[in-house]
Amino acid sequence: MLGMNRMKNRKPAPEFRQEIEAIYAELERRPLPRQCEMRTGCCHFRLAGHTPMLTRGEALHAAQGVRASGRKELKPHPDGACPLLGRDGRCTIYKHRPFGCRTHFCAEAGGMYPRKHVADLIQRLEALDERLGGSGSRPLEAAVSDALAAF
Repeated sequence: MLGMNRMKNRKPAPEFRQEIEAIYAELERRPLPRQCEMRTGCCHFRLAGHTPMLTRGEALHAAQGVRASGRKELKPHPDGACPLLGRDGRCTIYKHRPFGCRTHFCAEAGGMYPRKHVADLIQRLEALDERLGGSGSRPLEAAVSDALAAF
């Protein structure tokens, strides 16, 4: 609990954005064959049986996307889907989506990237989390809600 309070009350360092964008850009340079066509099946957390876990940097980046979409808070999706899905069923923060959403944990699209393919990027996310005063990966909704409160 102490880590969460520390995270909520700490203003984000401005350089976090550059590091997150660098990590995501590096991931883009490592494409794997996938058939993801924005199916959004993995975005229905209750049905898929999992929720993405976000580090502090990922949550802050996602929160910037939420703010850019004109929202100031997350509201739970009525059917247990990702709170970032719009009325059209598409991601409202696609450019700012978290690492897990970028690495296709959706089985229909080809499954999760092999850990060996992204382990160094995960380590960079974890190191950034520590520098930002995070407490490790947290469920998407809680992590992004706390990040929104930090801005």
